[in-house]
Amino acid sequence: MAKDDLPKFHLVEKDDKWRLEPEGGGRAKRVFDSKAEATAGGALKDALGKHGGSVRIHKRDGEIQEERTFPRSKDPKNSPG
Repeated sequence: MAKDDLPKFHLVEKDDKWRLEPEGGGRAKRVFDSKAEATAGGALKDALGKHGGSVRIHKRDGEIQEERTFPRSKDPKNSPG
């Protein structure tokens, strides 16, 4: 799988839960009680599994706060951050 072919996900808040959803829609890969739970201690990395992926983390208002790539070695070198 090439770097550009990483699966893409969004961490979004819906119904007072934080959902890790595939880009383009579909069933949540994992549901967290809080954003802090989802972003702490490798929880996103564990949820994505061995294939990894790119996660856009949203604020409650829907705006993108940050993007993380797992594993880090697959992060495109030309991206900021």
